[in-house]
Amino acid sequence: MVLMSWLAWRPQLSGPLASRNFRLLAGCNVISRTGSAIAFVAIPFAVLRAGGSAADIGYVATAELLPLTAVLLLGGVAADRLPRHQVMAAANALQALAQGTAAILLLTGQARVWELGVLAAAGGAAFGLYFPAARGLLPQTVPASQLPPANALDRAGQNAAAIGGAAAGGLLVAVAGPGWALAIDALSFAVAGALRLGMRFPDRPAPPGSSSMLHDLRAGWQEFASRRWLWLTVALFGVITAISAATTTVLGPLVADTHLGGARSWGLIVAGYSAGAVASGLVMTRVRPRLPLVAGMLAVPAFSLLLFALAVPLAAPLDAAAATLSGACVEVFAVSWATTLQQEIPPGKLSRVSAYDALGSFAVTPAGTVIAGPLAAAVGVREVLIAGGVATVLLPGLALLLAEVRHLERR
Repeated sequence: MVLMSWLAWRPQLSGPLASRNFRLLAGCNVISRTGSAIAFVAIPFAVLRAGGSAADIGYVATAELLPLTAVLLLGGVAADRLPRHQVMAAANALQALAQGTAAILLLTGQARVWELGVLAAAGGAAFGLYFPAARGLLPQTVPASQLPPANALDRAGQNAAAIGGAAAGGLLVAVAGPGWALAIDALSFAVAGALRLGMRFPDRPAPPGSSSMLHDLRAGWQEFASRRWLWLTVALFGVITAISAATTTVLGPLVADTHLGGARSWGLIVAGYSAGAVASGLVMTRVRPRLPLVAGMLAVPAFSLLLFALAVPLAAPLDAAAATLSGACVEVFAVSWATTLQQEIPPGKLSRVSAYDALGSFAVTPAGTVIAGPLAAAVGVREVLIAGGVATVLLPGLALLLAEVRHLERR
């Protein structure tokens, strides 16, 4: 009750923070992101503690991604039909159940790799419901003129939470084991889901009575496919997202475990990435590029700094510094992309278009995570990281060849 009262407090604030719904949204996101950051560090080491290998880390990550992509379109339709904050609360409840069960198995010494994979799949399906609703909910909390700073503030809060969560995750795994880390993640989902139910919105117009799920999916696809800048960017970033996932879920933890001293060092590196994202997000509350997609595409290649640093590998503090620069630049793209979608896509179709966006972005990701471990074993971790870094530098340039990307302006 105290936390709910604080989140709903109405001080004399301006901009997005003057909105009670935005404060609740941002506060819940901070809570759940803290737990997720703890779990992000813990899960690879949980797989290793359960007797798994580097390939098994990739398989568990893939087990989460496959149902996520399968459920995304259903999640998009549900979020455009039902109250989005309630969809998110239900998804948080499922995530809490999955992570709580995994925590119990680890704490009792009964966890096996396949069980962690099944529970990761359940959590992935829940996130598939959550993500489209989350993309569509923020524009309901603030006026359209406040969307750029609202996106930046929300992401800055989440990334700030990720700093503490990643550092805490590394320490928890090293001192108490991954089971306690996943228990805290489960609690964070439960608390965030309960608080989301306190949000209040006016009723949205009901969809036409003849509208079926298939009709809604077709309408969302037409909205998505009619914009060349949208589907081309999503296609290119599907590859970049796969490289990022392979690095952060498989190759990075493997480098940390082999060369950098384990979970504490990986937690430091992840926290560094989030620190860069926080700083960049705060800057983006004030800086609003006239050509948002151009700004985003020019920033993304800096993610390669992290891959190249891990390929050496540099000492953990230097890897964390490279991660900080990478996070700062990638955040420019993230804020610019979210604001562009909210500007260009009709609100009633935003969740469905976001679902197609996520589906395209994540389509290649399971392949990236499942082959990362075996490929690293075959040709070397260093070589895989360097190849991923080079691709990350080159792919955004292809998007800039498209006139619609170069000329789309912020309104």
